[in-house]
Amino acid sequence: MPDAQPTPYRPRRLDGPVLVGVTPGQSLAVLHRAADLAHTLAVPLVCAFADPAAFSEREADGRREAVAIDPDGVDDDAASIRADLYRGLTSELAVTGLTWTFVALAGEPAAALGGHAEEIDASVIVVGSRERARLEEVIGGSVALRLSHRQARPVVVVPLGHHVGHHRGRGER
Repeated sequence: MPDAQPTPYRPRRLDGPVLVGVTPGQSLAVLHRAADLAHTLAVPLVCAFADPAAFSEREADGRREAVAIDPDGVDDDAASIRADLYRGLTSELAVTGLTWTFVALAGEPAAALGGHAEEIDASVIVVGSRERARLEEVIGGSVALRLSHRQARPVVVVPLGHHVGHHRGRGER
């Protein structure tokens, strides 16, 4: 039997959404770069907040809902955080013309984002770096690092330490 010839590589169009991890107080640079990618690829933008103090519960209609681990604890705070994030995203994305959604995820952020990216067949995941690493990141690694080691889809890390604003258009110096 003759050796089979390998099938030549053929590029495919990235048509899954851009998934961006959002957190309270995060630099808008992360959202802007994710929006730029979604616009360039002509795909929807999915903004996801992963709450490590919640767990995921599947609703009867198939949707996943983030439920607080301690229902008597900070559930109102979690709802307030999600509402504030949604309002901020709405304000920032209103004039972009992008199709976008917001989703609240539960659990460790890298695992939650990676799992959701798989569910929605995201083309890419966008996250921000930290200007200063917290102790748990030094010990356990950053969300970006954990994401890049746990899956095959591309992860774009937006550097925040040197961000000075939106990039200039072509031809501008």
